[in-house]
Formats: sequence, structure tokens, C-alpha cells
Amino acid sequence: MRRSLICSLFCILFVFSNAQSFPNPYPQGYFRWPVNLRPEIVANMGELRPNHWHMGLDVRTGGHENEPVYAAADGYISYIGIRPSSFGRFLIINHPNGLSTLYAHLNEFAPAIEQWVTAQQYSSGSWTQEIRTDSSLFPVRKGDFISYSGNTGGSQGPHVHFEIRSTQTDECLNPLLFGFDLTDQQPPVLQQLAIYDRSQSIYSAGRPQAFTLKSTDSGYIIPRVPVVKISNPVIGLGLRAYDRLNGSTNRDGIYSAMVWMDDEFVTGFILDSINYDETRYYNAHVDYRNHYKGGVEYQLLSPLPNDQSGVYRNKGDGLIRLTDTLVHSVYMEVMDAAGNRSLFNFRIRFNPGPEKPTPQVDEQFIPGQAKTLTRGGFELELYKDNLYDTVNVYYNNIRAIPGAVSGSYTVNDESIPLHGTLKVSIRPEIIIAEEQRDRMVIKRKGGRSDEIRKAEWENDRVTANLGDFGTFTAYADNLPPVIKAPGTGDTIDLSRSSRLLFTPTDASGIKNFKALVDGEWIRFTNDKGRTWIYRFDERVPYGVHELMVQVEDIAGNITEKTWWFRRNPYTPPPPRKKISKKSKSKKTAAKKPVKKKRK
Repeated sequence: MRRSLICSLFCILFVFSNAQSFPNPYPQGYFRWPVNLRPEIVANMGELRPNHWHMGLDVRTGGHENEPVYAAADGYISYIGIRPSSFGRFLIINHPNGLSTLYAHLNEFAPAIEQWVTAQQYSSGSWTQEIRTDSSLFPVRKGDFISYSGNTGGSQGPHVHFEIRSTQTDECLNPLLFGFDLTDQQPPVLQQLAIYDRSQSIYSAGRPQAFTLKSTDSGYIIPRVPVVKISNPVIGLGLRAYDRLNGSTNRDGIYSAMVWMDDEFVTGFILDSINYDETRYYNAHVDYRNHYKGGVEYQLLSPLPNDQSGVYRNKGDGLIRLTDTLVHSVYMEVMDAAGNRSLFNFRIRFNPGPEKPTPQVDEQFIPGQAKTLTRGGFELELYKDNLYDTVNVYYNNIRAIPGAVSGSYTVNDESIPLHGTLKVSIRPEIIIAEEQRDRMVIKRKGGRSDEIRKAEWENDRVTANLGDFGTFTAYADNLPPVIKAPGTGDTIDLSRSSRLLFTPTDASGIKNFKALVDGEWIRFTNDKGRTWIYRFDERVPYGVHELMVQVEDIAGNITEKTWWFRRNPYTPPPPRKKISKKSKSKKTAAKKPVKKKRK
């Protein structure tokens, strides 16, 4: 309901009034800034990120951790989470006005919350947590201390990730529309225009026509190109642009871009509200293939055939159709969330060239249609919503490589994005021993990333769901994970250590990690997804202890090791007093014997 209302308001505004400001349905001043620092951000909502839009604000914390974080308004803590390689430690507060706020990449929570979460971790024997809480457990008032800022999870530097959501729908709403004290008088910067042949799939049309844009007093233009000549009658537009707040050097994402031709509204997008179920449609919103192959990451101004993100506001399919050879005027308006806008005008004309032969295609994957590709002992199953546009099928296979139990089968490559996972089934080319049958994995090798998934048996084939096209091979993984000892000796002396640290390695990847001290589970954190760390606390007092570590890989192989270690009080020796060169020379001179004069 909220999205429909906003869509109607914005479409009415852009198409008819073409005003510099826009209606804002959100409460102004209801939320406070989450830290007691001058409001500054290092990223906004809608900024382009790998496989997703950025879904909130990255609040600057002065480049350091442990800034106090405060509740943005009255409410109660409704959700507490601890996730590796994602939000890290995070909190969600529900507010009485139907909105929620999220605070992520945190360090320690407020004492009462931290104590309660620790108890939950030790009770469940798990560091990761996803906990919904009752409204009576942690009520908060606006400005209450809730946590310290940090750099946990998938964060690349100290900051607080801050979101405002609809409590009912979980849609992320653009926080810059809520009246925070962030000065923005800078209009978006337009860099390049891309023009696509949309009479065919974006994945087979080749690179777009690209034009560098120039800012003038009357708006942006394409310099030295009075009329853009188009050889295809059906086109789509792409834009490279960024926004910037006053006093900031960060290149933030733009808020909206709208297109008219001959004064008739055609298409555009607005990044005002996005659900996490939709955020992977970012891969349909940008020219993913062009960017993957080293080109520019253009934002597409009209949706691909199977884009279901809801960010577009278009008439029909949003494509420009040129039915004559006359010159047509195209007008573009790009805005930020503060209402600053940049205008861009150019002219186009359909200039048909010699007719090109239609390439012969043996087989295609069609968006919106499920399809299974079968080649001998290999099957690849696409679900109906996996693709955004039509894909010409490329297939190849080679014989089994050393260590594999099957051939390697290639279907397209990573430059074509998938929405969700596809299913791969492979028939092994050798007889699999009974003890190896539950250790099967399928590996996908890509141009930039590899992926390994545990395989399940379906009749005579092993199957797994994987997240991209690439080269698929089946293996039997019988090698257990490798764990290095935390020290040397029969009883390892850890008196000088403040923590235990393990970085287990494995060919297929780590699935589970567990550690016991004297038979009791202790909380190792796994914040960045690779290293497990336990910082000594009251649960491991001074003395001699038994440490057992168990690690399981994706295939189900388990390594278990036990060590004895001791912790004794350790007082570092006092630092040696440094003697300056000047003092040293004086001291030496004082000790130098004086020669007696001869009488």
C-alpha cells in the first residue's frame, strides 16, 4: 500500500508538474541521529554494491570504533542478530509509528543486552544468533544507549549501518527522506550516457553506444554531437552518475532518473523503498555483463523483461521506439533525495543501416520460463525466475580431470547474472565406494569466484544448487579439515596470550566449528567468516585446562584435536630505561681519565 501511494505521487509529480521538490509522506524530525557526532555519511541508500543496492545509510564514526550508539526514537528492541560476513552484530528497534530502525556492524551491546545475549549463546552453544524479542524485554526511549559502534561482519571500516524500515512489510525506506540534519545542495553529477539495442537481449547485443556528458549552464549535453544517430529502432538508455552531499568526497548513489521523449513520459526509476527480497534485482538494474567484462556499470533506465524489483516507473515496457527517421528530443531529469536535480537534453534520429543477418542460435534460456538442459550424464535446471533477459546457451565439456569423479561441464559464464540458484545434476563416471557416497560435492569454477556445495544423491546422480553459471565438476571429498595447534609443548603456555585463535583450512570449506574447555562450550566468535577467536574471560580462569576443538567441513569430514594449556598470571617486565646519546656521551666523558701534565 505504501509503495503504491508513493509511486502514484511521484509519477504525478514527474510527468505533470516537473517540479524541483517532491511530496514526502514520511515524518520529519521523528528520528534522531544514531551517534553523538556531526551527521555525516559514507554511503547512502541506493548506492551500487556487488549483487545488491545499499539499503540504508553508512553513518560516519570518525574513522574509529566504540562510539556510543543511541536509539533513534522510543520503542523496543525487537530483534538481535549476530551474523558473520553480513551485518555482524546488529539490533532492530520497533517504534510505535509503524516503522523500525536497524543498527549494524556493532561491537558490544549495552550491558543488559550483552549479558542476555551471552546467556543465549551459551545456552544454545552457538555464536551466531537470530533472536526475536518480546516488547517487554528491552524497551527503549529516544536517545537511550544501546551499543557501541564497530567494524563487525561484512564491514570494510568503522561505521554504523543505519536503516529505516516499514515494520509490517520490512521494506527499507530511504532515510534521507526523514529530515536528518545533512546538508545537500549539490545536484547529481552525470558522467556518461549509454544507448542499447533493445530489439534483442542485453546479453547478446554487445557493448552499448557510449557518450561522455558535459555540464553547462542550461544542463548537461553531449558535446560535439548535435544529433545521436541510432541504427536500431528499439532502444533503451543507461546512465552513469553519482551524487554528493555538501562537504563530502564520497560518490553516493542517485535517487531517481526519469526520461521523456517529445514531451511524453517514457520511463525511469526511483530508489525510495526496497525490500531485501528484491535487492538482488540490482543485477537487472545495472548493465551487469558490461561491468563484469571491465566496462562501465551503467544504471538501466528501463527494466529488463523479468525485472521484478518495483523500482521502475515506466509507460509500457519503458523502451524508446523510433518509427520514423525524424529528429526526436529526449529529456532526462536526475534527482537526489534532497530534491536537487540535474537536467540533460539530447536529440536522436533513427538512421537505418544495411540489414544485418540474424545470427543462428541453437538453444536459448528464456526469462520467465523454467528449462532443463540435458547433455548425457549432465543436467542443468533453470527455474522460471532465474533470468532477467534471454540467454543464448553455450555448452562445453571435457573428460574427468585428476581428483574428480566426473567430467567438467561448462554452461555460459559468470557475466550473466542469476536470480537465486540453479540446480545441477551430474552422473559420476566411476563407481563411488559406499564410504564415499556421503562425501560428494559439486564445484563451480568461475572467472572470478569458485563455489562448492554439498551434493545429494538422486538415483544415479549427485545434485546441488549453485549461484552462477560456470564450469561444474563432481568430487568425492575425503580430506578432513586442517587445524594448527595454538602453541608448542605437551602443555602449551598461554600466560602471555589474551586470546585463542584458530583459522582451520579445508578444500571444500568449513561448515561447523566447536570448542570445549574442560568439557564446557566456550564462545569463539567468527566475525569475518574465516577465523575463530576466543578472548579469555572468567570462564577460563588461571590454571591448567583441556581444550578440545572440532571442525566439520561441507562434505561432512570432521577433525577433532585436544591440547592441554596453562594460564598463569603474567606481569610484563618493566621497560628498560632508555639513555639518550647525549647523556651517554656525557657519562662517558665523565669517566674518561684525565692525563697528568709532566712537570
